[in-house]
Amino acid sequence: MTKEKKDHVLLILILGLLTTVGPFSIDMYLPAFGDIAEGLNTNINRVPLTLSSFFIGLAIGQLIYGPVLERFGRKKPIYTGMLIYVLASIGCAYSNSLEEMIVYRFFQALGSCAGLVSARAIVRDLFKGKKVAKIFSTLIMVVAISPIIAPTAGGLLNAQFGWQSIFIVLAITAILILVGAIFILPETKSSDKGYSLNIISVFKTYIKVIKHPAFIINALTGAIAYSGLYAYLSGSPELYMDVLGLTEQQYGWIFALIATGLITATQLNNRFLRKRDMDHIIKLALAAQGLIGLILMGYTLFMDPDLIVNTTLIFSFLFFMGFIFPNASALSLEPMGHIAGNASAMMGSLQMLVGAGASALIGLFDANSYVPMSIVMGICPILALGLFMYGHKVVIPKYEKQYN
Repeated sequence: MTKEKKDHVLLILILGLLTTVGPFSIDMYLPAFGDIAEGLNTNINRVPLTLSSFFIGLAIGQLIYGPVLERFGRKKPIYTGMLIYVLASIGCAYSNSLEEMIVYRFFQALGSCAGLVSARAIVRDLFKGKKVAKIFSTLIMVVAISPIIAPTAGGLLNAQFGWQSIFIVLAITAILILVGAIFILPETKSSDKGYSLNIISVFKTYIKVIKHPAFIINALTGAIAYSGLYAYLSGSPELYMDVLGLTEQQYGWIFALIATGLITATQLNNRFLRKRDMDHIIKLALAAQGLIGLILMGYTLFMDPDLIVNTTLIFSFLFFMGFIFPNASALSLEPMGHIAGNASAMMGSLQMLVGAGASALIGLFDANSYVPMSIVMGICPILALGLFMYGHKVVIPKYEKQYN
């Protein structure tokens, strides 16, 4: 392997690891929902509210880091964010109530999204066109490994050392990733002292981002489709452990199996991009995902849960997610040029806000959270497909005709 190739691999690895901090923070503690509920003297159906606070933290944090990335470059915000993450993770481990954990999870998210926003902005700094989608596919493959490793590791840690150990391990892992970022990650954008962090100026920049039709159509398409994943994260612990009776370890293996569909799709997406346009791939994937989601919703409403049927449908649903999100992300950032950092932040914020809504909706139900999970997974792809088709046939062409 040449030095250039080795440096490229290390770059993608560090970007991927920075991107996985958030997913690991979600996936690793899912098998411990029951013990967390018992330890904090609450109902298991209220524990998903810690997911909602995490998603809200990611949404708000990304909006903060967007302009910070433009002002101070890509690396310094990572240092600050990872320090916040480490301290909040330790706070989660020593929480004495669910409400306390909800607060710490919010700050844990604020810290984790620094790496998430920076990674996307660095990709946009270094690569162009379809290459961006291919790199995003690779990053998503790295992220998709977390559902294979994280729930199993979390289940083992919970069984051996208690649920608090999960957050201690997350803190230690974040420190190691930070060290890698310091020594390996390049600075792709220097500090810009002329960039104003005045709240009015920042607000105007975000308005500019939102008003760009190509950005908002593609970003919302990805966010709405991706909310099905957040619904699955919130509802699956009850479905598999409470209703279907799986152990924490068995749930971890099922979680890992389902994640392989997402990994496979992201790599197939790279191949399809050689012959197909990104928008064509998104349309086909959304149509297929919508059909599967409707089948899952109908099955859940009229039939009793079944391990094989539910797992097959959820696996297929997330498989097509691997074709939607990387391409929608690339199409969102492609026209944003010098404000890629702000656009990356807004894209991530929209995704997390929609995801928080899906998670909170499921967490509000006192029982049978897998039912609203299936309803969200059935409806969201259809909404995303309708938005994408209308946007690309009407809104974006009208904008291009007006300004070109």
